[in-house]
Amino acid sequence: MSKLVLKNIGKSYGAFDAVKDFSLELQKGEFVSLLGPSGCGKTTTLRMIAGFMPPTAGTIELDGQVISSPAGVVPPENRRMSMIFQSYAIWPNMTVGQNVGFGLEVRKVSRAETERRVDKILEVVQMRGLKDRYPSELSGGQQQRVALARAIVVEPEILLLDEPLSNLDANLREEMRFEIRRLHDEFKITTVYVTHDQSEAMVTSDRIVVMNKGRMEQVDAPHVLYGKPRSRFVAGFIGRTNFVESDGATYSLRPQAIGLSAAKPAMHGVEADVVDRAYLGEYWDYQVKPLGETKPLRVSTAPTTIFELGQRVWLEIDPAAMVRVE
Repeated sequence: MSKLVLKNIGKSYGAFDAVKDFSLELQKGEFVSLLGPSGCGKTTTLRMIAGFMPPTAGTIELDGQVISSPAGVVPPENRRMSMIFQSYAIWPNMTVGQNVGFGLEVRKVSRAETERRVDKILEVVQMRGLKDRYPSELSGGQQQRVALARAIVVEPEILLLDEPLSNLDANLREEMRFEIRRLHDEFKITTVYVTHDQSEAMVTSDRIVVMNKGRMEQVDAPHVLYGKPRSRFVAGFIGRTNFVESDGATYSLRPQAIGLSAAKPAMHGVEADVVDRAYLGEYWDYQVKPLGETKPLRVSTAPTTIFELGQRVWLEIDPAAMVRVE
């Protein structure tokens, strides 16, 4: 039996469909991200799972029991779920230990058991030495760890995360992506993660649901989404790509799948001119225009592969790397 099941759920506001005909099943211990641009319906979907709003269509089931439908909603406090918000919602007048243990106190867990579980989870999130600090004394990354510890210590059936890393700087975001995945691998809590950041979703998830205008575009493992996008939207949203028109069809061609050289390749060679370039440290991002074409292609090369603006080059394109999209 699936752990969490969304069956054709929808949320409408008058004539506007924020979410429409959305179906998804999560297995126990699975980590699934809802990924998409602002306004695509991902946070609305998460709030329906949490019980903060009722669906206007469809049902949500937990362990085979309906917890949400247009007829009624099980309150959030009775759903055996924990949610981490973008703002962390850490109480400033409580120490780290008090923040983490608050949910256990509400559940009437004994003081001794609360202390034991708080100390254990703080060790796991590498915050044991900061137990008596207050939130104002913590960095953004440390506050995020406190929020994670507080959500996990109550041993929820489902963990929900709503853009939890958006307030952190780039380096901390990268660090916390791996931390969130590490904690998931340790505790195996069924998790739904909302983000607009494809890198976060790719690092943390078993599967990613790409959403667009309230609907599911595609759900797959990260490498499948990247390598075999089914739609133009998914191909363009997951990573960088070129759209190539041929024989009335549209194909996605990733920049790193195109070879770039000064010498003519043995097969599938296309002559082109370098019209723009950007050095990004880990790679060069070139724009090259095939002769006779008006639209340039983006090509990624190693940082040591250097071509000058205006230089005549050759492209090597493997037809097998071209993925047809709708």
